[in-house]
Amino acid sequence: MVLRLYRTGPAVLFGCAVLASLLSGCTRQSVTGDGGSTGVELMYWPSPNAQEVELADTMVMRWNRLHPGIHVRMQPIPVSQSSEEVLLAAIAGKTTPDICSNIWPGALRDYTDAGGLIALDGFADFDSALGSRMPRDLLEAFRSPDGHFYQLPWKTNPVMMYYNIDLFEKAGIDSPPRTYGEYLADARKIALESIRGGQNSVWMGERDIRPIWVQRLFDFYPFYIAASNGRTLFRDGKPDFDTTAAAAVFQFFQDCYRNRFFPRTFFQGGDPFFLGKKATHFAGPWNVAATAKFAPSMRYGVVPLPVPDGHQGPVYTSGDYKNISVFSNTRHPREAWEFAKFLITAEHDLLLLELADQIPVRGDLLKNPVFASYFRKKPVMVKFAEQAPYTRGMDPVPDLKEIFDGFAQVYERCAVFGEESAGQAVQDALRRTELIVEWNR
Repeated sequence: MVLRLYRTGPAVLFGCAVLASLLSGCTRQSVTGDGGSTGVELMYWPSPNAQEVELADTMVMRWNRLHPGIHVRMQPIPVSQSSEEVLLAAIAGKTTPDICSNIWPGALRDYTDAGGLIALDGFADFDSALGSRMPRDLLEAFRSPDGHFYQLPWKTNPVMMYYNIDLFEKAGIDSPPRTYGEYLADARKIALESIRGGQNSVWMGERDIRPIWVQRLFDFYPFYIAASNGRTLFRDGKPDFDTTAAAAVFQFFQDCYRNRFFPRTFFQGGDPFFLGKKATHFAGPWNVAATAKFAPSMRYGVVPLPVPDGHQGPVYTSGDYKNISVFSNTRHPREAWEFAKFLITAEHDLLLLELADQIPVRGDLLKNPVFASYFRKKPVMVKFAEQAPYTRGMDPVPDLKEIFDGFAQVYERCAVFGEESAGQAVQDALRRTELIVEWNR
């Protein structure tokens, strides 16, 4: 959730104040691992999920062993409704860590507007540190509107299509669909022919139908990026929809629900993809470990998202980036920057792959021998590494939560229940987005 620190009601401000007061107990302390005092101590907040906590713990132990004069204390981001809410409250209460590696680009504008982050390109070695890691054109995608870089690109999770090979083969289909037309044709064979007693035993796909903004980051948005050849929703801070692509996406999902290829309900008792009741699933590389755990015998493949018929060129998708930032409240910016660079070495990018199955943002993943053995052991991850250069993030505009709330509402009306046309859905979303942007001026 992205909360604003201005133009908000008393309840929101009170909530941030309360959360900020709770976070005040999370500030850094000048204590080393052996209980002695130290000249410099940094507080580091990683994501609270288990794999990244293990990753962070390993990297911090390595750092502290190599840098006895700069002690890093690791604490997962405190649990709340969202990491973005916690970070905004910490900025407001001046209780931020020194560094965090769970920065969602969609909330970056809120952090910088609140004066919470340091411009990393102010460090003399910024260009050399990033130049060896990623192409310049990819780095430019993370430049903020004021010309500075407040985030160090770290990892990406390209949203792609998983498909159950056995279900496709059972329906007589020997390859996964590439276009909307192929997807719908395959769905007729897989989903409709599975109907028994008026109820599907197998669905072609399924999405969380609740009108919750974050859910649209895993259906409408990646499909829009794919349909528009990599175009995002804004240009220079103003709405700039590819209305043809957006309408095609809404129409595609409306066709899926109307024809009973997708259910208009929630599944009980586990993920239907793992249970063999769903032929396709839209997710990032995090789903590889989950599939190995919950459906170890499943034969599956991973391919780019379907695109409109007649699509030309590579298939893009959303990247679901998480990056690294240094907070302006730090007393040790240079040391925090050194630790940030330590987190993105090739050695630690390999650890990110091995422990979390997430893709580092770097240009040499499939060429650097450091990563070769990992990709040999997990060839499915090659698909995500190949997709990574063809990803897009979030536009650096405020109030993306409210904007995607609008998309969630029209997705429900248009796609799920067919109460309005795809063209009308796009116009509704565009009109609401324009009002939000105007309100923010």
